[in-house]
Amino acid sequence: MLPFARLAPRAPLYYRVLRGLFGHRAGQSPHCRLLLHRFVLPNQPAMNQQPNHDLPLREHLKAARRALPYTETSRGALLIRGRLFTWLATRQSQREEQGKPRLQHIAAFWSLPQEPALQPLLQQWVEEQGYTVSLPVVAKENAPLQFRIWQPDDDMKEGAFGIPEPTGPKAPMPDIMLVPTLGFTRQGDRIGYGRGYYDRTLASLRDRGHPFTALGIAWAAGDLSQHDPDYTPQPHDQMLDGILTDKGWPMPAPEL
Repeated sequence: MLPFARLAPRAPLYYRVLRGLFGHRAGQSPHCRLLLHRFVLPNQPAMNQQPNHDLPLREHLKAARRALPYTETSRGALLIRGRLFTWLATRQSQREEQGKPRLQHIAAFWSLPQEPALQPLLQQWVEEQGYTVSLPVVAKENAPLQFRIWQPDDDMKEGAFGIPEPTGPKAPMPDIMLVPTLGFTRQGDRIGYGRGYYDRTLASLRDRGHPFTALGIAWAAGDLSQHDPDYTPQPHDQMLDGILTDKGWPMPAPEL
């Protein structure tokens, strides 16, 4: 589905009303989609042509992240992994009680040094829980990410921007996608690193009608209420279904 945040530049009143009516999942509402197609999208530029309005804010968020002490980030990453493991295990138990099928496919990301380290949990999910874990691959510039299956012992290759990428087979469509998040609002807005890969990827999956949960992983220092309380997302920005930080859940943990 398409993000109702596209309404913001042309109709800020519509944008606020729709968010109030439909909440952070409004982009999946057929009513919002109808408004988008009828009144707004024909006049919007392509996503990869959008100017990067958030550059100063993005640099500010990176500086706040760099200022975090190592002891705090080490402990914070441990807390994130623990909460993430518990959240998924609890939601899976609830699904089993409700007679729903088990969710199996997790699209994760390879944490960089200043991001919460997820690698130990990814290995645990694969080796002990039997999940299929995939990691992103930049196959083409300004296109949605591809995901390939990752195993803990697999060789990785250096991909775009120096980020390790898996070389395994193409992954199935994800049930859960973990999204690296530099900044966020408590309504589910996300600021990434400015190249738009995750926005394109989330938009592509939603346009295809694939059901999945997008969960942002962030440091609490990225809470935009501390940096820019009046932040307004850009037209191409995709919203998250939930956000997890070292301080907990800044918005309700999503159901599955």
